[in-house]
Amino acid sequence: MKDQFVQYIRDLQDRITSTLEEVDGKAKFKEDLWKRPEGGGGRTRVIEHGNVFEKGGVNISEVHGKLPESMQQYFGVKDADFFACGLSLVLHPTNPMVPTVHANWRYFEMYNQDGSIADQWFGGGQDLTPYYLFDEDARHFHTICKTACDDHHPNFYSKYKARCDEYFYNAHRNEGRGIGGLFFDYCKISEEMNMQDWYNFVTQVGDSFLEAYVPIVEKRKEILFTQEQKDWQEIRRGRYVEFNLVHDKGTLFGLKTNGRIESILMSLPPVVQWKYNHVPAEGSEEERLIELLKNPKDWV
Repeated sequence: MKDQFVQYIRDLQDRITSTLEEVDGKAKFKEDLWKRPEGGGGRTRVIEHGNVFEKGGVNISEVHGKLPESMQQYFGVKDADFFACGLSLVLHPTNPMVPTVHANWRYFEMYNQDGSIADQWFGGGQDLTPYYLFDEDARHFHTICKTACDDHHPNFYSKYKARCDEYFYNAHRNEGRGIGGLFFDYCKISEEMNMQDWYNFVTQVGDSFLEAYVPIVEKRKEILFTQEQKDWQEIRRGRYVEFNLVHDKGTLFGLKTNGRIESILMSLPPVVQWKYNHVPAEGSEEERLIELLKNPKDWV
């Protein structure tokens, strides 16, 4: 299973980066191969200063070795080895009318002392963070997510959409990071799903990403914007940073397993503002976004 999924994320990274380069029309992804001293490594690809993408990364990693003590306590195991692989991406567009997007698809194995698999699971998802809300874009993104889910279980979309709204939530701000999408974790063997079934589900979600995001980018990337709207985007990016550094489990796992810091923090936007007690104007589009983020909406 791990070999099968590693090959999938390698191919998916190629598909996504080549498509995004076409969309941008100027910038190209720079590739950075790295190795982890304890075992494994990865292939980081970063795009910057493009026509469309101010900064973005599409990274894959395959890491293995002894599970760090802090993570052993987290999982309630002793002297365990692990293998983890996945693709993680974040794209921060220049135009505030184009939403930031995040996605991640991953696979994890944990081993007994004799080397046999003690536990294994898939996780992942994809979510959208707009700065200006176009309802039709939100419906499009969620419709693609739902279509990918419905082929595998009638309850997957509603279940994983709710988990996404719950997970990508800045509790210290009492607001969602964005308008959600899908979030699933610890997808293990059950009466209904074996590991191949989970693989089929996760890869279909991964394959749906470009269809979910690229049409939105194409529709919004040429819209003219003001400096005030750019300022608002950078203020909202600050909320994105807060979530990733305070709440995000992937960031935490990477830091605690001696992950590559440049790849882990690739998700952070290049320019951010924190204005003291900033409140959007009453009745504005900025206020409409804030109000919606306080209460998740069913888009499809």
